[in-house]
Amino acid sequence: MQGTRRTLLAAALALGVVAGPAVPPALAATSSAADPTRSGIPALEAAIAGLPTRDATAALVRVGGSEGVWRGGSGVHDLRTNRPADPAGRFRAGSVTKVFTAAVALQLATEGTLDLDRSARSYLPELIPASYRKVTVRQLLNHTHGIPAPDFPGDTVEEWYADRFRIHDPEDMVRSATSKKREFRPGEKQHYLNIGYTIAALVIERVSGDSYEHQVARRILKPLGLRGTCLPGADPRILGPHNHGYQTMRLDDGTTGLRDVSVWGATDGWAAGDLISTTADLERFTRALFQGHVVRGPLLREMFTLPKVADWGTGDPAAYSAGLSMKKLGGREVWGKTGGRWGYNAGIASTRDGSRTLVYSVNSTDAKGQEMNEVARNIMVAAYGNP
Repeated sequence: MQGTRRTLLAAALALGVVAGPAVPPALAATSSAADPTRSGIPALEAAIAGLPTRDATAALVRVGGSEGVWRGGSGVHDLRTNRPADPAGRFRAGSVTKVFTAAVALQLATEGTLDLDRSARSYLPELIPASYRKVTVRQLLNHTHGIPAPDFPGDTVEEWYADRFRIHDPEDMVRSATSKKREFRPGEKQHYLNIGYTIAALVIERVSGDSYEHQVARRILKPLGLRGTCLPGADPRILGPHNHGYQTMRLDDGTTGLRDVSVWGATDGWAAGDLISTTADLERFTRALFQGHVVRGPLLREMFTLPKVADWGTGDPAAYSAGLSMKKLGGREVWGKTGGRWGYNAGIASTRDGSRTLVYSVNSTDAKGQEMNEVARNIMVAAYGNP
């Protein structure tokens, strides 16, 4: 099958890592503002000041739009040399990948190649069982499909780290997920999970007759000139300049400290979370997306339409559309997407009219923790205001 061929084409590289100190040294933030008098600039500077700390080792921020432009960076390239963070460094963008996947699916729908109201099973009859025959492509994209998460080996970060070079096959992940009982009837609730985007990418491959990675490159990366952005496949490295990511975990000597986790395979995330990018590329992508230059025509509304259902776990109103999510900050709607891979948090956001855009990368020391990283949260509030 295509997933098996894909994993055979790229071998995982078992590269070593270096443990960092438990308490990193301090480094002053560096930043620049096109218009320092604009409101919010002191708060943005404060949000990334003093890195590295226990929460993050580096942060890169770009604010744009008609309300003003601001660029800031803080922290270190790595804890061994303490060199200043590279403002053009690449990073793992995590679930920001979903925005790219949704955009490709919506482009195919605009062209008539993909029908959002058709079932995923009609495209992948050999993979999706009859028990999930009513799940539509639209429900895959807005997390209302009811398919549970697949099983993965390991429960702790230390176990995941030991297994970091395992190559996860997309079809196997789908089989694992769909072998379980559904969480709810399709379209009745919302549960944010990666599995919908894994299936959506397989649908993209089926209808296009092409790899998911090539479709993203041909439709988005090349037209927008996103030269610092890639989908790494089975390669666990971040190729090109990048600031190292660290994770708090138990070290080999039994103590708890920071370990360099920059080299870590992302095949478990695939089309839901394996993107590598830069803040400049993601800013360009965000502007183009909100201006209607990526998804054109009526189907762009899918990205700004929340399903009228409740969250499966909390009962709160649905917060996720096709690719994006919405929060009210500073009294206005802010649309965007955050993501996390070990050692890295990232986010893109914009007001609907594009008057203020935000892109950030935070080298978080607990990027997949239960709570949002404090530095990332402070950046978001500084840019848009409190919830």
